[in-house]
Amino acid sequence: MAGVRLTEGCITAMMQGETVSKPILQVSSIRSISSAGGPQRYRLLMSDGVHTLSSFMLATQLNSLVDDNRLVANCVCQLNRFIMNTLKDGRRVVVVVELEVVHSADEVGMKIGNPVPYNEGQGPQTAAPAATAAVPPASRPLQQNGSLPAAPKAQPFSKPFGKLAGGGGPPNTPGGSQAKVVPIASLNPYQSKWTIRARVTNKSQIRTWSNSRGEGKLFSIEMVDESGEIRATGFNEQVDKFYTLIEVNKVYYFSKGTLKIANKQYTAVKNDYEMTFNNETSVIPCEDSTDVPTVQFEFVPIGDLESKGKDSMIDIIGICKSYEDVTKITVKSNNREVSKRNIYLLDTSGKMVSTTLWGEEAERFDGSRQPVVAIKGARLSDFGGRSLSVLSSSTVLLNPDIPEAFKLRGWFDSVGQAAEASSISDMKGGGAGGGNTNWKSLLEVKSENLGHGEKADYFTSVATIVYLRKENCMYQACPSAECNKKVVDLQNGLFRCEKCNQEFPNFKYRLILSANIADYGENQWVTCFQETAEAILGQNATYLGEIKERNEQAYEEVFQNANFRSYTFRIRVKLETYNDESRIKGTLMDVKPVDHKEYAKRLIMNIRKMA
Repeated sequence: MAGVRLTEGCITAMMQGETVSKPILQVSSIRSISSAGGPQRYRLLMSDGVHTLSSFMLATQLNSLVDDNRLVANCVCQLNRFIMNTLKDGRRVVVVVELEVVHSADEVGMKIGNPVPYNEGQGPQTAAPAATAAVPPASRPLQQNGSLPAAPKAQPFSKPFGKLAGGGGPPNTPGGSQAKVVPIASLNPYQSKWTIRARVTNKSQIRTWSNSRGEGKLFSIEMVDESGEIRATGFNEQVDKFYTLIEVNKVYYFSKGTLKIANKQYTAVKNDYEMTFNNETSVIPCEDSTDVPTVQFEFVPIGDLESKGKDSMIDIIGICKSYEDVTKITVKSNNREVSKRNIYLLDTSGKMVSTTLWGEEAERFDGSRQPVVAIKGARLSDFGGRSLSVLSSSTVLLNPDIPEAFKLRGWFDSVGQAAEASSISDMKGGGAGGGNTNWKSLLEVKSENLGHGEKADYFTSVATIVYLRKENCMYQACPSAECNKKVVDLQNGLFRCEKCNQEFPNFKYRLILSANIADYGENQWVTCFQETAEAILGQNATYLGEIKERNEQAYEEVFQNANFRSYTFRIRVKLETYNDESRIKGTLMDVKPVDHKEYAKRLIMNIRKMA
């Protein structure tokens, strides 16, 4: 193909330690390299038109280019990011981290030039660095013959090491105190001595276990460098050595850990291997850390979550449109109490998803100013439509300093705050607080036949209470905390709960209130259980039970005062069949006072749409 130009001479420059920016090379051939139990690796024979070199290794995250037949023999590609790595025997390997196919094999159709194999022994040789990232240099024009002019040789990495946290000496090279730093992307179980320089992006809490084989403790971290990311776990003695030393967002030198195939079920880190600290592991703080990247995200739009598989590990970013208060739940497996909080994230797709925070993350979270929330490694669930759960291995950042966050904040402040959003989660609480969750008028609910599908439908509407059915709206329930079953009065001062199979000297009042609500076009019967009924009546069930027995007039006034009040309702509708008769049943999931400012914005927006 005429007009295709390669970066002639760049292979010689790369092998002699010069800095080369985004060279353009032709693929001569691709060879598959597999190892027992390890991931598929690909070795490339590349040509710059002058020389060929077979020392190009494709990072595993780029394997799909070969698997999809986009990277094939004769295609021309640009190496946007690569890392030079020196093996023990002195041979150099180029680890390709980012690559772009600029001309397909069909477009080129032939070998370019008459390249000859590069002999690493030719020309002047100097000690190349063990791992030198390909950083774009200042503009350096090609000479007339197309080769790169001479440039200063890159120096080996030689930062001084302090005392090792692991107790060993610094990882010296044979002749001095310099350490060979390799990229994360080049790590594999068949290396014994290595050092990486990486930033810690996440650190878990210390977790304990106890089983038939004994008991112990562990913690895990996630770290990143310019070539990729990896997860590491420390057990028992390593917890004592390293947990207090390692801090999130700081950079360290890590040496000598055990590498094994990663279990992708428990982590969203994109690496085929994971690390385990052992007795030889060393961890040293690094002061010069400005060039080490921070958390790497691959965000999925909220609108695309419905097409993702259950239990997928997802990176997500969204505005915290609303949030619930912290609640305490008991984990049945270990009878331990843990904090839980649901937040509701919205992005430019106009979709909103419920996301659950746990433990300290739930207690610390402050969504009062509607922050941008970025989460790495949340688990996708099909519970209640589609929802996300933050794991101990997840990373949660509020208002992160990344372009996606600035773009999302600008959209929300100018457009998204007043835009109508639809939820992909069956939200039972705080989502209605913000008001923008699948807004429908009652007439739209009826005309669109909501609730007639296999799953229940949820919508938010502003409506007015026009009638409350107070007959049989209260009952005497079991007083135990976990049971709301109706009790039987034994007429001897005791009340029996059949579910608990116990008799109690007292009971508690529970509410099941039927209400008819209406807006400008339609009305709807809804069932209100304890919390929503108390919110509408403005009194708790215990007080209502007392005045019903003592003061009938005061009891009546509570219901009269509740009529003709308007609220923002969150309603669940589902077609149910009883005695061969099918009808839509509405259940009130949440009730909030009308936010008139927010409601007015939505009305104005609807008027503009219709105009």
